[in-house]
Amino acid sequence: MRIEEKEALLKKFAGESEEGKQAEATSENAATAANAENPGESEGNSFDEVVEHHFIDTHGHFDDPSFDEDRDELLEAMHDFGVLNIVNCATDVKSCKSTLKLMKRYPWLYGAMGIHPHEVKGIDEDAISAVYTFAEENERVCAIGEIGLDYHYDFSPRDEQQDWFIEQIELAKELELPIIVHSREAAKDTMDIIRDYEAERVGGVIHAYSGDLEMAEEYVRMGFYLGIGGMVTFPKVKKLIRVVEGIPLEHLLLETDSPYMTPVPNRGKRNDSRQIVHVAAKIAEIKGISVQKVYEVTTQNAKRLFGIK
Repeated sequence: MRIEEKEALLKKFAGESEEGKQAEATSENAATAANAENPGESEGNSFDEVVEHHFIDTHGHFDDPSFDEDRDELLEAMHDFGVLNIVNCATDVKSCKSTLKLMKRYPWLYGAMGIHPHEVKGIDEDAISAVYTFAEENERVCAIGEIGLDYHYDFSPRDEQQDWFIEQIELAKELELPIIVHSREAAKDTMDIIRDYEAERVGGVIHAYSGDLEMAEEYVRMGFYLGIGGMVTFPKVKKLIRVVEGIPLEHLLLETDSPYMTPVPNRGKRNDSRQIVHVAAKIAEIKGISVQKVYEVTTQNAKRLFGIK
């Protein structure tokens, strides 16, 4: 892509509107509470130059309706902003299908198949069978997710959340795929289920990690990675900063949760993979290392966990 074309993309994407952005609760996580507590936002997106580094976004939802108007244009430009790969995470059977369509269109995009805890209310074994089929028949399905527990919204009864979380862990073990775990206000139950049902056999990532350092260390001992996204850039997240300080870089992954959880300086706007530059810079600042080191190590982590080539 020529320099003038890159500049045109920068100008276009810098002007994205807020309409419909972050409106759906399906993939919301602990960042929502942080946003409510700290509502300050910055004007405009800060992409003053094309990213020269290379990285992997291990958690996005680019099938979300908020991308309908410019999805292809955005994804086609991702490599020019340093994005090597994206793992698009499904949340229900419909989004499993839309993720597979994105995977077919973009050979560098990988997929995770699963039913989010918000969506498990009233599902049956047919949904899990569909997830199994999607995962088994597509080699670039690299994980089972987004699965787990969400006790903040309780959109699904807790007993159903737990049952289907367990069911999908068993599915992951059968398929020998790692899991991508959503856990909000359910830290103990999430850990208990992961431990009791031997999810360490396949490993995975605790998405948008918001627990304490002690629990983070336990996850690392079990072979799990911690997903670090925009929340690390927010004010008043001392607990998460301690986690990033205390956990070796070799156990961290970069993620966005696009279109949600947009980092400072662009909070309140739609998130996408280009915003990882702000997350990586914050991790580098916390750890006292170079941003390039953050990109290199987390990229290798993602490749190792998800089998990305």
